[in-house]
Amino acid sequence: MRITGGKLKGRVIKCPDGIIRPAMDRMRESVFAILGDLDGKSWLDLFSGSGTIAIEAVSRGSKEVQLCEKDKIKVKQVLENVSITEKELGVKIGCHFMAVELFLKRCKDKFDYIFLDPPFPYKYRLDLLKIIEQRQLVKEGGFVMIHYPEEDALPEEIGTLTLKDKRIYGRSIVNFYSF
Repeated sequence: MRITGGKLKGRVIKCPDGIIRPAMDRMRESVFAILGDLDGKSWLDLFSGSGTIAIEAVSRGSKEVQLCEKDKIKVKQVLENVSITEKELGVKIGCHFMAVELFLKRCKDKFDYIFLDPPFPYKYRLDLLKIIEQRQLVKEGGFVMIHYPEEDALPEEIGTLTLKDKRIYGRSIVNFYSF
């Protein structure tokens, strides 16, 4: 995988061992293009895998970035990828290695952008979106984005979160929710 934009554009990110379905370069590049300038924005990368989305956010200007990944097999590679990025750009990426559900229930921070990329067989996407909405973890004017397979469906409204945009990339979809 490679970083598609910003200060680290073109840098290759190593994939960790274990099961991983990295976000396509085209999809990542499109999502970040839709969001525009990330200078100084906060970012939360859930189901982080290799940390690529978090690193892409830092490369494009985000200053407060956190990621969450529960697969212990991925810890070493994620920390290596993040460490290289932190040294190059001087931006700390907070790493949390636990279940996303637990992280969201404990999280006290609010973010400009939250990106969820759960495994395609994952059945609790709507539950996670409800937790984010109920706990008000996204800042006003920010977005919650979720990547999921086309055969699944998500509602246009989740409490006060409303679907603002929907992009299709092959057999996968990214929904953009905001208040």
